[in-house]
Amino acid sequence: MSDTPSPTPQRISELIETIKESADKLAHDGTSRGDLKILSRTLRELRYAFKVFSPYRRSRKVTVFGSARTAPDQPAYQQALAFGRMMAENGWFVVTGAASGIMEAGHVGAGREHSMGLNILLPFEQSANPVILGDRKLVYMKYFFTRKLMFVKESDAFCLMPGGFGTLDEGLEVLTLLQTGKHDMMPVVLLDRPGGDYWTAFDQFVRRHLLDRGMIGEEDMSLYRLTDRVEDAVAEILGFYRVYHSMRYVRNNLVFRLQQRPSDELIEQINDRFKDILIEGRFTIGEPLSEEREESELAALPRLIFHFNRRSFGRLRQLIDCINQAAGT
Repeated sequence: MSDTPSPTPQRISELIETIKESADKLAHDGTSRGDLKILSRTLRELRYAFKVFSPYRRSRKVTVFGSARTAPDQPAYQQALAFGRMMAENGWFVVTGAASGIMEAGHVGAGREHSMGLNILLPFEQSANPVILGDRKLVYMKYFFTRKLMFVKESDAFCLMPGGFGTLDEGLEVLTLLQTGKHDMMPVVLLDRPGGDYWTAFDQFVRRHLLDRGMIGEEDMSLYRLTDRVEDAVAEILGFYRVYHSMRYVRNNLVFRLQQRPSDELIEQINDRFKDILIEGRFTIGEPLSEEREESELAALPRLIFHFNRRSFGRLRQLIDCINQAAGT
């Protein structure tokens, strides 16, 4: 659910003029025809994708990644189907690459009404599945980078199931964006087939070759959850938004918008337990800041305001978990 502020008409005009100026400079730069074709196709793809997703910006969406080669009789397919159904029952849209296998299963579970698709144009494997084919919520894209941008931009959660190079590429990109703060925090679930070892092997690799060798920090392990139970995957995603709603940087502050006000006791615990992620000051509860006034639909939500160091993103995820878990006790 995107909470990006709506720009003023003047700002929109300024941004469009900037796009036009950049286009004019391409002619002066002597840009090659091949480069211009890439830019033209990219702009057209993104414009159309923005248009398709725009009416659903206030609806929660989960993206499901997984192999296009998973057959309907395989346990992983049934897991994806059950996951899609349960998320749709909770009012969420299920976004996939719109092809067969795991992607089709997620859509079968969610049903056409709660399905959205970003299909990549390939010479094999990637024709749209029957659930989403012909639907207004389906977008065809030529480039993987524009497709991945849309997955990340429009999603509130990710569920990764066993898959090939594409699944690993997409999953690692999401984790990289979260670890480096290039995307607002959101839940990532690695959902295996019952008793499966696909994601446990991945987790072991991460711990042995990345964590133990100092290439990531212990707190980075908080950026994803591993399970082979659909119920746990759904609970992880829904629980992430139990109290936490969204985040926004305002000047030097990071602002968490929350569904309910934390107790004074919890705020004291947070100040003690998470002081290491502060540059200065303390965690405080406040009203919407002046820069948030255009987001009137969020005005009633209490804010947790703090001067975040903008590097401890695994710890930031742990802070969100702490806030959500306190509400469940």
